[in-house]
Amino acid sequence: MATFDDIFYQSRDGLRLHAREYGRADSPFTLLCMPGLTRNAADFEDIGEAFRTHYRIVAADQRGRGDSAWDTDASHYEPATYVQDMFTLIESAGMQKVVLLGTSLGGLMAMMMNAMHPGRFAGVILNDIGPEVNPAGLERIKGYVGKSAPVTSWADAVAQTRQTNRIAFPNLADKEWEKFARRLYAEDGNGIPRLRYDPAIAAPIEADNDNAVPPDLWPVFDLLADAPLLVIRGALSDILSADCTREMQRRKPDAWIFEVAGVGHAPILDEPGVVDAISAFLKEI
Repeated sequence: MATFDDIFYQSRDGLRLHAREYGRADSPFTLLCMPGLTRNAADFEDIGEAFRTHYRIVAADQRGRGDSAWDTDASHYEPATYVQDMFTLIESAGMQKVVLLGTSLGGLMAMMMNAMHPGRFAGVILNDIGPEVNPAGLERIKGYVGKSAPVTSWADAVAQTRQTNRIAFPNLADKEWEKFARRLYAEDGNGIPRLRYDPAIAAPIEADNDNAVPPDLWPVFDLLADAPLLVIRGALSDILSADCTREMQRRKPDAWIFEVAGVGHAPILDEPGVVDAISAFLKEI
């Protein structure tokens, strides 16, 4: 596992939030990594290791995930709140030139952040997300978020991880499933693996709250017109459709598109060619 330093900071409403910092703290260039709905900063271990000698990499635990505090008000588990937390993180950590890397929910946040402050960010990387969220994929996610049965061992945690995610990763080997599970779960005080998120994060999407998944983000996407953009898509994705990706490139012809073969939602970012694609994009900007 890549080594990192901890960043703890306080949200505007008083929660103690956490992020991991990899690489060169003195670099003026920061890659701010934002994970998907049920995921956490550990998702970006491979990115942290790949780029630590060149850039500062900060991977966020959104409120209710990882080592960040849980919110007692589940209505705060929605993108607008997460976005505000990210601006607080940027300010408190003294980030200068920032590229946003967002997986799924994190990508929705990246588009919103760019729209709120056009020209603020040096570039945006969207990992398997676009301005349209495929309803079939959203329903699949609703089917498991906050509903997973407790496990009693790491073997059970690995089996549950495989059961939940095998549609997206049909070719993962056993050791890769264990690596996946070790990012999703952490041992409690009794040595029992527990999912690293508050089950209440499901409340806004269960309620079909438009604030949880905005219905039309094309106007927000169009504000990326002047921003360097890389879109990574899992070829088997049930969240980011091929049609949506084509429309994104039609509207923004200079967007970089990288498709990951044999993977669904969302690429882990350790797949062949992904680091090279991100590296080339970062060097270009």
